[in-house]
Parts: sequence; structure tokens; C-alpha cells
Amino acid sequence: MSIVLEKGSKINLSKENRQLGKININLNWNSGTQKGIFSSLFGSKAIDLDLGCLYELKDGKIGTVQALGNSFGSFDRAPYIFLDGDDRTGTNADGENLFINGNQIKDIKRILVYTFIYKGAASWKEANGKVCINVPGQEEILINMDEYNNKYIMCALAMIENVNDNNFSVEKLVRFFDGHKSMDKEYNWGLKWVAGRK
Repeated sequence: MSIVLEKGSKINLSKENRQLGKININLNWNSGTQKGIFSSLFGSKAIDLDLGCLYELKDGKIGTVQALGNSFGSFDRAPYIFLDGDDRTGTNADGENLFINGNQIKDIKRILVYTFIYKGAASWKEANGKVCINVPGQEEILINMDEYNNKYIMCALAMIENVNDNNFSVEKLVRFFDGHKSMDKEYNWGLKWVAGRK
């Protein structure tokens, strides 16, 4: 049974043990890939969503974890967040996954989880994305991308914040932006952005 998070609502992760362990944030979507002869004639119109995050550590260090720019992060050392790969088609049953080292919570201040359309038409409704947050020993938290704004290619999905160095809160956002820079400004992150590729 999943806990479905509504927009603007916030929930604290519950802990069976003293440590949160390995937190998995999974993004899955409908790629809309064309198949058969029409795909070979006219090319694929697959939607390629990328999962990523902005992070801020307790020591003031800020950065991003995403496939764009090959910034895959690290699980065992700062920033204690790792992106396991880049599903460019949406056909991978496992989707894309961020892993947070919950045992290092004292070093993490906040994490902004986002997705953006790297390739394909800006059709969020067709992509039908959903985010599942799994913490060992507790119910899955589900964030549905149930709002759509096709004018923008980027969506802030969730804010994860440190609570007294022993827990994380998760808030559903689902807010759309025209790119990294405007999203950064909205949440007061302070990174300097340059064009990148993968």
C-alpha cells in the first residue's frame, strides 16, 4: 500500500530503526515511443525525462546530481546522493533512480528533486510520470505528476528537508519552470548555470 502525497502536503519519514538507510527515489513514465515501420520511417518521438536533484549540505556546499553534465554524485561520500543511470527511452522497467544515504542525514540540509524533458515533445500528460520514494521498513510514498504545463520543460517534484538531524520531511511540489536557472531562483539555491550536455 502506498501513501499518496497531495500537492503542498508534507510527511515525515518514519523510522523502524535509528538510521534511515538507503532511500530510493524512483521516476517512471510513459515514453510514448513509436513502434514498427512508422518509427523507422519518421523517427521515434520518445519522451526522455531526466531525474535529478539540487542539494544543500550542512557545511554550505550546494550542487546538483543529474545525468546532464555527468554529475552522478556519490552514495558513500558527499553529497551522499547517487543517480544510478540515464534511461533515455523510458522503456526501462526500473525507470531512473536517485539513492540518498539516509545514514548521513546530519550532513544533508535539503534536497530538491526534479525532472525535465531532455528530448521529445513537452507533453507532461502523455508522459504520465510518477515518483516513488522508498525507505527501508516503511510504506512507499507516491507522488503523481497530476498537473500539467506544457509551456515548460522542467518540473520541481518534491522538497526533502532535514528535521532535527534524525529524520527527513517530504513535500510534494509539482511546479513547472522554463529551466534550471528559474527553478534555482525560486527556491533560493544560488548555483551558477551553464549549458550542458550528456
